[in-house]
Amino acid sequence: MLSPVIDKNKENQLQQIISSAHTAVCVCHRGPDGDALGSCLAWTAYLRSRGVDATVVVPDQYPDFLQWLPDTEQIIRYDKRPEHAELLMGIADVVFWMDFNAASRTDKMTAAVERATKKSVMIDHHLDPAEGLLLTISEPTASSTCELVVRLVWQLCDFHSQTRHFYVPAYCGMMTDTGGFTYNSTNPEIYHIIAELLAKGVNKDKIYRNVFHSYSTNRLRLQGYVLYEKLIVDERRRAAYFTLTREDMARFAFVKGDAEGLVNLPLQIKGIRLSISLRQDLDRDNMIWVSLRSVDDFPANEVAAKYFNGGGHHNAAGGRLCCSIAEAEEIVKKAIEDFCR
Repeated sequence: MLSPVIDKNKENQLQQIISSAHTAVCVCHRGPDGDALGSCLAWTAYLRSRGVDATVVVPDQYPDFLQWLPDTEQIIRYDKRPEHAELLMGIADVVFWMDFNAASRTDKMTAAVERATKKSVMIDHHLDPAEGLLLTISEPTASSTCELVVRLVWQLCDFHSQTRHFYVPAYCGMMTDTGGFTYNSTNPEIYHIIAELLAKGVNKDKIYRNVFHSYSTNRLRLQGYVLYEKLIVDERRRAAYFTLTREDMARFAFVKGDAEGLVNLPLQIKGIRLSISLRQDLDRDNMIWVSLRSVDDFPANEVAAKYFNGGGHHNAAGGRLCCSIAEAEEIVKKAIEDFCR
């Protein structure tokens, strides 16, 4: 038995929202990862099981290694069909914010998401949730939004009636947001959830291979290039960082998702506590995307908030800088000097 994730009042409110809805849209943040996409797909599958006509709308492209997930062929991309996406959000009875805490995280979709705020429900595990929504379900201690989705469906007594269209993306999102259950996954109940999903026929080994063992030759060569040519290690301060420029990415025929997981690799070095990646945006000048990972009690989220206009979880955070890659490197050096004493 899983412990409740929301109190009885919120449970009743959520039940009422779902029961009275005929149409719904599930949206997620820019650059959807496994948890964002997984939670959208799983929650949409659940809503459909309740008779709701639900659709997933994402801001932009998601990684190729998530394309195999069930029902991805039905996803609407805002960057490809903005008018249709806005129409769906406009006529929906309810819009679910999955895996993000502020409308701005949907990037070019922000205005459309903000217009739907009063009929929106947030299901998320990030700090500092936005205010003014119809219902907010925010639990920063959760390993992932997919964990919250499973817990909610369990609490609503509908877990056992779901299909693989719910179970598979839910497991995938939990797995990816914990690095294969290697961080943010110390709560024993997570493994009870895993056991229940396995009992429903989820093939965890196949999902792991689909996500982590499906890279292109170029992606593997990019990894080697980053480790051999680009990685800067400050052994005294126990930190490391690397940059990915447009030229680097062009050299290895970069596609969406090829940078996924690279920031975790420096943490394999003995003693390293903080790893930072800087990646130039492919379309916008002077836009640098920052990812941070840390171990133990090192506060990656505090580094992200102070230096990179971002935030996140204690050991996994992100942000962005509006500057050149050279200027971004100088900011990284200051951050390391400040936090890694």
